Amino acid sequence: MLGWFQALLPKEDNFFRLFDAHAATLIKGAEALRKVLEGGDEVPRWCQRIVDHEHEADAVAREVLFAVRRSFITPFDRSDIRGLTNSLDDSIDQMQKTAKVITLYEMRDFAPHMRQLGDIAVEAATLTVEAVSLLPDMRKHHGRLNELTEKIARLESDSDTLYDAGMKALYEKHKGGDAMGFITGAEVYDHLEKVVDRFEDVANRINGVLVEHL
Repeated sequence: MLGWFQALLPKEDNFFRLFDAHAATLIKGAEALRKVLEGGDEVPRWCQRIVDHEHEADAVAREVLFAVRRSFITPFDRSDIRGLTNSLDDSIDQMQKTAKVITLYEMRDFAPHMRQLGDIAVEAATLTVEAVSLLPDMRKHHGRLNELTEKIARLESDSDTLYDAGMKALYEKHKGGDAMGFITGAEVYDHLEKVVDRFEDVANRINGVLVEHL
């Protein structure tokens, strides 16, 4: 009887361990994406790395959702856990979609603005990893958490500016008649900008948790 009851007791460290593992796939995916955007013959290999990290993230997400169902008590609201998990998963999913488009079009060269968007993705992922790591003691670290989520929001704004500048440069480059070059480049820009958007979604989820539990 005691063993059954203990199985229902909260294991908050398990949830936070899974959140950390999930966030770790984001930084690995973002770093692989930045490698993709360096171009060259290694592009396919790094695209596959992103796919591999996306599969890792899916496995962690399934484990989190299973833990939610089997646990009697959770570290915070179940809907918040699912929302945070889904937003983390959406981030790596968007990187995988970007890699898929790059693979489909067999792209090997990338514009400077694309590489800068890749740099922003890595920075946003790094901030996200730190923010997730502070959730076990969010009361103590709420100031730093607010600072991190604000930084991610600013990065998203920076990515919008880069997107606009990149699209303008892309148009200038291809307005002479290379419609396919413009179309493929525009699609990659769109996916890269969405990668950073998804990190802002994670930041918003974390803010929601802070509002509910502080």
